[in-house]
Order: sequence, then structure tokens, then C-alpha cells
Amino acid sequence: MSLERPVRIAYNRPHLTGREFTYIREAVDAGQLAGNGAFTRRCQGWLEAKLGCPQALLTHSCTGALEMAALLLDLQAGDEVIMPSFTFVSTANAFVLRGARPVFVDVRPDTLNIDERLIEAAITPRTKAIVPVHYAGVACEMDTIEAIARRHGVVVIEDAAQGLMAAYRGRPLGSIGHIAAISFHETKNVIAGEGGALVVNEARFTERAEILWEKGTNRSQFRRNEVDRYTWLDIGSSFLPGELTAAFLWAQLESAEEITARRLALWRQYHARAESLEALGVVRPTIPPYASHNAHLFYLLLPVAASRADVLDELNHQGVNAIFHYVPLHDSVGGLRYGRVASRMDVTDDVSRRLIRLPLWIGMSEDDVAEVVNCVANAVAKRI
Repeated sequence: MSLERPVRIAYNRPHLTGREFTYIREAVDAGQLAGNGAFTRRCQGWLEAKLGCPQALLTHSCTGALEMAALLLDLQAGDEVIMPSFTFVSTANAFVLRGARPVFVDVRPDTLNIDERLIEAAITPRTKAIVPVHYAGVACEMDTIEAIARRHGVVVIEDAAQGLMAAYRGRPLGSIGHIAAISFHETKNVIAGEGGALVVNEARFTERAEILWEKGTNRSQFRRNEVDRYTWLDIGSSFLPGELTAAFLWAQLESAEEITARRLALWRQYHARAESLEALGVVRPTIPPYASHNAHLFYLLLPVAASRADVLDELNHQGVNAIFHYVPLHDSVGGLRYGRVASRMDVTDDVSRRLIRLPLWIGMSEDDVAEVVNCVANAVAKRI
């Protein structure tokens, strides 16, 4: 018989606004279930207005958006793309699929974002792009990254999977790089189950992006009566989500401000209560002054002396579903095969062994937050 207690405080529970099924029914009644219908265009228009970008294209996933970004760069075998190792595998896979090599650099100890001071030394004649990843919805130091990219004539692709409704010096994340990718996976703040968006901030990419999005054809131009027929023009793939996904997403985007505010309230409760953990050597998240974050997640760095596996086992035994995060890409099987390391990875190696993510979802109470922090305190205190 299992001695495990049932989960009392789950890591994540998808939040519904209450309008999702109404809009799905509207999409069904309209008679178009395939992508690029009315709800797709509403969502894209919302993103373009919110981010101030010339083009946003809904995709079936953020992974798909990153793959589109790689296609737009016309990468060749041996080209290089600089990125952190502390990220999800899609950040690297999108470029490896085009034959490019991920070049891994370390992250900053305060934000766990790519260390902008290490990027320039990693650049070679083969470098085509820099991919900053906004971890936990906290902005990378984008002014420095943009300046490096300009000096070397490379493209900046923001992996803003976690970044919607966050900002860097007042500029929305996803609006700063030449191209960006956003996620609407159910673990994100604004969700569609699965889904994403390619954000194009450079007009030179917009026409081709739409062609790649439409399986390499000019079908969208045909639908707008800009050409008399549509035909195959370029490489591409089926990146569109279905209209039911877009209808669900529209209900979420309408409430994006409210969703962000409610998550930020929970995050602030966590941050205040977690101050008591510092006496145990636990480190809370740092938000630099240039960043306005979106409360995507709340993490802690455990003291070196505490076994993360034991702490997580204890928390889950108490019914608190806390989890770790990325296994660094640079020393994974795929990373060793496809990538190269361009700096010491001391911070990445350290934080990846110590980080835990705590439950954070709309519907949690202040008592839930207090209980989670108390459970962490008890679990850590037993192990140091």
C-alpha cells in the first residue's frame, strides 16, 4: 500500500475565464474549424496591438514559432546560434533541425537569464543569431544584447515563451528582438492548451513569414485578393493552430490583464513569506530594476547542503506538488552531440541542481501560499 499522501496543492491548474466554451461554440457555428479564421485574426490583432509589432502569427506551439524563426534565417549546416543552456530543449531543437549548432553560454546568478557579458566572446564568423530566453517572465538585459547584435550583424530572436505581459524598460517582451516566439501552453499564464505565436518585429521578414506559415504558399495573399491564385513559393509547414484553439485563446487574451494581476498578487505573497527562508540559506527570485515581470512562476534556490531530491520528496509527501526545472542542455546527450560550450557554466550547473518551482495558479489562497512556504521551511530545516 502506498504511503503517499494525495496532492492537496497542485503545481498548476489551468485557469478558465468562463468564456472559452462560448467562443468555441461560436467557432463551430461559424462553420470553420481549420486555422486562420475569425478567432485567429482576433488573437493576432490583439498581439500586434499589445506588442506594437507589424505581424503576429498564431502557431500550434511555441516550438513551431521557434522553428519558423529558424526558417526565416535560412540557416545552413555549421551556422551557430548563441543561447543559454538553462532553457527548454525547443530553444535548441528549432535550430538544430536546420543544421545549425547551438552555442551555450552561462546565465546570470540573479535572473538566471543569459549572461550578456559572455555573449560577445562566443561570437564567431558562423554566428547568425542570439537567442535570449526570458526566464520566469523576467527580462534579459536587452539593450546590451541588441548592441552586441548590431555590432556583429546578427539577428536577435527572443524566446519569450514565458514572457507575455512582462516588459523590459517599458517595452513588452516579444517586441524587442527582430523575431520572437511566445507560448500559450497550459503551464503558461495565458493559455490555449497547446499553442504559440511568432512575432515579427522587422518588416523585412513579414511577407516570407506568412508564406512559411501557410505551408510555403501565398494562400493568405490569395484570400485577400492580392493575387489571382495561390501556389507553392517556398519551404514551409503546417504551423497554424485550429480555430477551436484560437477561440479558446481569445477568451484568455481578453482577460490577460486580470490574469497577470492575480498571479502577481500570489507571487508577492510568496516573495514576502519566503523572506523567512533566507535564514536557512534559501534564495528568493531577484527582479532587476529594468524588468516588469508577469509572475509566470515562483522558484527558490535551496542551500547547497540540502538535497533537492529529498526536499521535493518531502514536499510531495506532504501533498505539495513542487518540481525542479531544466536539466542543462550543454551536458545532455543532445547538447553534447549537437552543440558546443562557449563559456564556463558554473552558474548553470549550480542553479540547475538547487532550483525548485512552487505551485502558483489562480485559485490558490493566501493560506495555500503560507502552507507551501511552511512546508519548504520544515523540509529544508531537516536537511541542513
